[in-house]
Amino acid sequence: MGLFLDSAKIEEVKQAVELGFLSGVTTNPTIMAKVQGRPRDIVRQICAIAPGPVFYQVTAKTPVEREREGREFFAISPEKVVLKIPATTENMALIARLASDIPCAATAVYSGAQTLIAAEAGVRYVIPYVNRATRLLGDGVKLVSEMAAVVKAAGKPVEILAASIKSAEEATLAFLAGAHHLTLPMDVLLGLGNHPLSDAAIEEFSRAAAQPKSEARS
Repeated sequence: MGLFLDSAKIEEVKQAVELGFLSGVTTNPTIMAKVQGRPRDIVRQICAIAPGPVFYQVTAKTPVEREREGREFFAISPEKVVLKIPATTENMALIARLASDIPCAATAVYSGAQTLIAAEAGVRYVIPYVNRATRLLGDGVKLVSEMAAVVKAAGKPVEILAASIKSAEEATLAFLAGAHHLTLPMDVLLGLGNHPLSDAAIEEFSRAAAQPKSEARS
């Protein structure tokens, strides 16, 4: 089980690392576009901070260009960089060429069939978009469950990294459905350990601790 931060903001990465339980960082083109700087420089900075894998998504237009891009980004930090490659048959062929040298993740996976072909191509991770799948397909958690069943039946060393998670409840349900890892935006990551009833209990304990000893015994 690993908790990842879904962000390319260096200050957020630093804050998340300081929590002490972060496994790594995931990025995507949308996230990268929100940050000033060249993607290579951003990935290099994140790799220097993150304790584990740093996911970068290739964006070049052709398979040949995507392969070149992927190898260039992997070279930034071979110990940490994982390539995210969108799930298409064309890209599965790309993954099959890269997977023996570079850890790859099939991203934007929306079906068990895509999970199966990704496993056969040699991916290390498959990434479903849980909340988006709920909006577009009706049940993102069910998708995770289907993917987990496919991974188990395939008998491949493939791990599910659930993304597009908007709440602590959604994170819990995705994990219970079979996700091995979760990648979360900063607000959701920080919110996992909180609950209004915990806050109420802490306040109650604080009031009790503040009472004079004689009053507390009465």
